[in-house]
Amino acid sequence: MNYFNYFTEIEEHFQRARGSGLFLLSPLDWAMIETWKESGVPLDAVHKGIERSFEKWRARRRKTRMINSLAYCAQEVLTAAREIEEPRNASTGRRQPEFDPEELALYFRRNADEIEAKRVPERYREIYEETAKSLRSLAEAGEQDNLGDFEAVEQRLTVLEERLIAAARQQLSEEQLVEARQDMEGRLAPYRGKMTAGQLALFEKQYLDRKCLETFGLPRLSLFYF
Repeated sequence: MNYFNYFTEIEEHFQRARGSGLFLLSPLDWAMIETWKESGVPLDAVHKGIERSFEKWRARRRKTRMINSLAYCAQEVLTAAREIEEPRNASTGRRQPEFDPEELALYFRRNADEIEAKRVPERYREIYEETAKSLRSLAEAGEQDNLGDFEAVEQRLTVLEERLIAAARQQLSEEQLVEARQDMEGRLAPYRGKMTAGQLALFEKQYLDRKCLETFGLPRLSLFYF
């Protein structure tokens, strides 16, 4: 599966299946897509699960509300994933997306500037500075068209982001952590029965990580957000 196509293809497929024009996914939906990606759910399984969910919904005599979240499709996605016994061939015919080196350099530098501009307690300052320094190093490589493999770059960005999230989480007060978890529980409650324990744990981590970044206005570093 192509990492960079995974997110956008799921969003577009959900929009087509919903059939109501442009529909923007929520942060909860993006966290769920990240959960599926990290769990290794094949893209075909997600597509099939979305289609089955809408087919069953449309077959109902009484429709209480429109499907407004990918979480509604979670059970069908897991069922479709189990049906796929053989791993997908790595050669799917999809081309790795092309990135303009200069635009990538600007992206890295912009994120570095945002991180450096944050006011943080002194004990976390080193993490912020080291993250910005690494991003500037990637920017220089981009300007020289010497970034190399994008998946390796993405792995490096993931490490940088995880360090930022760890620092941000430690800065949250007890009240903020409780509020974030309560918000997550409220959104997730209707769908708990549709997800496995492992996927729930991963989903919770992804959601709380995202909340930490949003609380402190920190940028997402992944190439997906480029």
